[in-house]
Amino acid sequence: MKAIILSAGQGTRLLPLTARLPKCLLKVKGKSLLEWQVTTLADAGINDILVATGYGADQIQNLVDRHLAMFGVRTFYNSGYAETDNLVTCWTVRHEMNGDFLLLNGDTLFEPAVLERLMSCKRAPVTVTVSSKAKYDSDDMKVIIEDRRLKAIGKGLPSGQVSAESIGLIYFRDQGPAIFRNALEQAVKDPASGKKWYLSVIDEIARKQEVMTCPVTGLKWCEIDYPRDLRQAESVTSAIEMYQHGHVNRDLAPEYAHAGRAHMA
Repeated sequence: MKAIILSAGQGTRLLPLTARLPKCLLKVKGKSLLEWQVTTLADAGINDILVATGYGADQIQNLVDRHLAMFGVRTFYNSGYAETDNLVTCWTVRHEMNGDFLLLNGDTLFEPAVLERLMSCKRAPVTVTVSSKAKYDSDDMKVIIEDRRLKAIGKGLPSGQVSAESIGLIYFRDQGPAIFRNALEQAVKDPASGKKWYLSVIDEIARKQEVMTCPVTGLKWCEIDYPRDLRQAESVTSAIEMYQHGHVNRDLAPEYAHAGRAHMA
């Protein structure tokens, strides 16, 4: 199976840490975010991993060539990354969406149990991984759910209707890849699409047909947006290490800088 990692953006909220370094190469406990993601995916048997790059693409390619190609990692460069958001990045790699695949944000880390639960969830064309908590802030990608079916997703949803938040990991199966590709094709016809997130496309799909959710509340995951998040992210990477030490001990060379933000489930 394939995984597509969206890592084209600079991560301006992490400045000055990303002034010369793409977000996915920032480190948590001595390894880049991308290394943590790749080894977690590889341990789940995923051996075809496409990284959609933009800012700092040469540095990402360098890491892939030296340490990650053995895991089936490839890259695809989005030349328009500086003028567009991740909806367009998704559209640029639509040709890779030709079978079951996982789509994840380049700043999302999660323990292996999250991936195991998602891949064992009841089969559906599109499954959004979600986690609930007591209170949500304006930066959370909030969701409204009815009987595990996604009804809406977005940061601006009414707080009184919010059920959970998306963690930045989606599973497309069966007709799901074709549904998503077609929706992306329609979305990019709108001139405003360049400033939209790809989850706006998921929101449109959910309003017309079934999109399911997979709850992972209680499991460890994090989203790294701000420099202060690194310490919380260490809890997630510790869980990944515990899993890997019990199964496969991977030793990837440390290369780059240091940062993070995390939302703990």
